[in-house]
Amino acid sequence: MTPREVYENIMRDAVSVYSAEGLKEKLESGRKLRVKMGADPSRPDLHLGHSVVLRKLKMLQDLGHEIIFVIGDFTGMIGDPSGRSKTRVPLTFEETRRNAQSYLEQVTKILDKDKTIIAYNSEWLGKMNFADVLSLAGKYTVARIMERDDFSKRFKENQAIGIHELLYPLMQGYDSVALRADIEVGGTDQTFNLLVGRELQKDYGQPSQEVITFPLLPGLDGVEKMSKSLDNYIGIDEPADIMFEKCMKVPDHLLLTYFNLTTDLKESDYKPLIEKDIREAHFLYASAIVRLYHGEEAVAPAAERYRSVAKGGIPDNIDEYEAEAGSRITALLVQANLAPSISEARRLIQGNGIKLDGELVSDVNAVIDKAGTYVLSKGKNKFAKFVIK
Repeated sequence: MTPREVYENIMRDAVSVYSAEGLKEKLESGRKLRVKMGADPSRPDLHLGHSVVLRKLKMLQDLGHEIIFVIGDFTGMIGDPSGRSKTRVPLTFEETRRNAQSYLEQVTKILDKDKTIIAYNSEWLGKMNFADVLSLAGKYTVARIMERDDFSKRFKENQAIGIHELLYPLMQGYDSVALRADIEVGGTDQTFNLLVGRELQKDYGQPSQEVITFPLLPGLDGVEKMSKSLDNYIGIDEPADIMFEKCMKVPDHLLLTYFNLTTDLKESDYKPLIEKDIREAHFLYASAIVRLYHGEEAVAPAAERYRSVAKGGIPDNIDEYEAEAGSRITALLVQANLAPSISEARRLIQGNGIKLDGELVSDVNAVIDKAGTYVLSKGKNKFAKFVIK
């Protein structure tokens, strides 16, 4: 893609650009730009919602610009208060670094590992003394910080706000100063923090970075933003068959948005199909996503497994376990990681979510007391084979 094509692509999908003219000028300047994206390492699992921004970074990377992926190992010890109704439980430095490693392994599924600069903000924030902190704090007023919706709402509702939380936007903004960023990208939930960085650069005598915010991808529930905690996500590190099955669950009315924001396909490849045959459009989408993250060879097996399960069949490649006759089904569910605990296994059975050889299990105290081979299933796509001795 040319600089103009990248600019037009960004303008098509971005929610806001500060400023559009400045971005266009920088992209067409011929300079190698420093493009920054920050990541809070409190949740190390990336999903398609994160890929919306990462894919734009890859376009800029392919133009020859320098991508700096900032791991907030220092700010992670505070925790981003964006969208929070209460103070976050701080992470230890060791936890932030451990989570960061998982981030790196996943983010390089999209970005070129050899061309991506990884920076930890402890490298500069950890070296600041108290005088430096006071100087940074003096760049902003309490009134401006309280313009943030989450802070304003918590204050009105008499919810506690730690002083350290008020410093978070300044700390994240200072990352842009330390890195002399030309462009910073993020989700719309980060708009305030990104603009703080733009303002701080002026205060430190630097040209202001261009800020680009992208939409938060709706989750599979079609209501909330995609989030692992809401279990409405498609993880970019999930097995191909699970990824394919989840892609088939994208709400019909959001499929065009998912195609636009998370695939490389041209609109002419999928828009007519969405209008003509929504099921085939889902197959096209699921195939495109599996191809992106697992390669061409993973597409056909994942599609075949989905078709088999959708028809009520049991896939061939399921995990196998051994157990003794007389084992409770609740214990077997935990053994096969179909439930995290006995209590959760009981809840799944009570909710009609467990089948044994295709038959619904209704008794939470049920046991398998005869030797043989059995298949336990959770929902429509999770299976485990047991050899009972």
